[in-house]
Amino acid sequence: MSAPAPATTAPFDPEAVRAFRFTGLAVDLAGGTARFSYALDERAFTETVTFVDLPPLSGPRAAAATRLLELAYLIAGTSYYKAAAPGELRDETGLVAAYGADALRDIYLHGLGEYAYVNRLDLAPRLRFTAAGPPVERTPVTGLDLAHRALVPVGGGKDSAVSIEAARRAGTDPLLFTVGRHRAVDDTVAVAGLPLARAVRALDPELFALNATGARNGHVPVTAVVMLLGAVCAVAHGCDAVALSNERSASEGNLVWAGREVNHQWSKGLAFERLLQQLLAAHVTPELDVFSLLRPLSELSIAQRFARLTAYHPVVTSCNAAFRIEEGRRVHRWCGHCPKCHFVFLALAPFLGRAGVVEVFEGLDLYADPAQLDGYLALTGVAGDKPFECVGEVVESRVAVRLAAETGDWDDAPAFGTLAERVRAAGWPSDAQVAEALTPTAGPGQHAVPERQADLLAAALDLA
Repeated sequence: MSAPAPATTAPFDPEAVRAFRFTGLAVDLAGGTARFSYALDERAFTETVTFVDLPPLSGPRAAAATRLLELAYLIAGTSYYKAAAPGELRDETGLVAAYGADALRDIYLHGLGEYAYVNRLDLAPRLRFTAAGPPVERTPVTGLDLAHRALVPVGGGKDSAVSIEAARRAGTDPLLFTVGRHRAVDDTVAVAGLPLARAVRALDPELFALNATGARNGHVPVTAVVMLLGAVCAVAHGCDAVALSNERSASEGNLVWAGREVNHQWSKGLAFERLLQQLLAAHVTPELDVFSLLRPLSELSIAQRFARLTAYHPVVTSCNAAFRIEEGRRVHRWCGHCPKCHFVFLALAPFLGRAGVVEVFEGLDLYADPAQLDGYLALTGVAGDKPFECVGEVVESRVAVRLAAETGDWDDAPAFGTLAERVRAAGWPSDAQVAEALTPTAGPGQHAVPERQADLLAAALDLA
């Protein structure tokens, strides 16, 4: 996503805003663009989405791609709504009614759960959708003539590497996909040696100006938008599957606030995945499957599989600092002190050993640094809440500590020694908990991989 220079400098008062407005969507499939328009009262915003080298679309595929963009438009509105979070969301397009106000309300309520907690806002009474125009009808499109082929979104981390190789093993001739351009993604794609589809989001610069002059800010369900933009490319390239890389721990919340579970990863979780599948089947097309291929796996199971994919070890990163928009604040691969760095180091340590994980982290040994201890105490639930980041479950973090302790590699590492002692005091994982953390949960109700994509799921489980 690009961030142009802000234009507004006057102070912004979120409480003075009365309504958030869905004002229009313009889709140009021939040009590979879509324009998402919104407003806070009379303050207008336009976001542009551009697809790089989108194949020509016509007939049912064009209709399905347009509907996917409509749904992306409705969800991407969270980025602009959050600047003020007014008590009315006014639909001037008819699309809210087409896709369901109740479903959109759930997405805004839970997808903005962390934002609400951080800003101390109870969004439940504020999310009142109103219509300022006639509704439109969106019944499902059929006849897309899609091939059995997986589009795999790539984020540059270990998880997408595992999905790439699972899709390759299943023989589905995978197509890779990303939003924006990042070195870690490009390097991962180069290692994979597979074709890539790309989309670019250009948020309205006015939003960044408001963030600097008093707007509310916080986490939005961006993964939901990535899923839908990837689905557009899947339809355009004739793929019948969008195979994401969200693990089972993404469904675990961080804390409870205002009577609701707050989950940083809600749009990566199973509940949203199922809701999206319902929306697609009812209003877009039943012929495209969007799901997480890695849902039956814990983060540790994924790390165990990634440990064998040595070609990707020098290129992956999960550190958000490597993806910062401002180049001067961007790190090469690992900052070495954020929750993402902490967790990936913790997850890989039992399977790569000390020398291997330090090599992945470009010489950083986080377990040897006493300054890292507090971050690990939070991940393991010994002190503090689970961080608002894409990290694993508390129990599996403790399992990772036990497994690393059993290697003996960090017996002389100050942070690890203290961490292991504190985890022992809080509750050393049992053998049953270790087995549960490393065993896939692929039974009924535990994932949302459709039966017709069973070959992909089998390949992911077989990578162990």
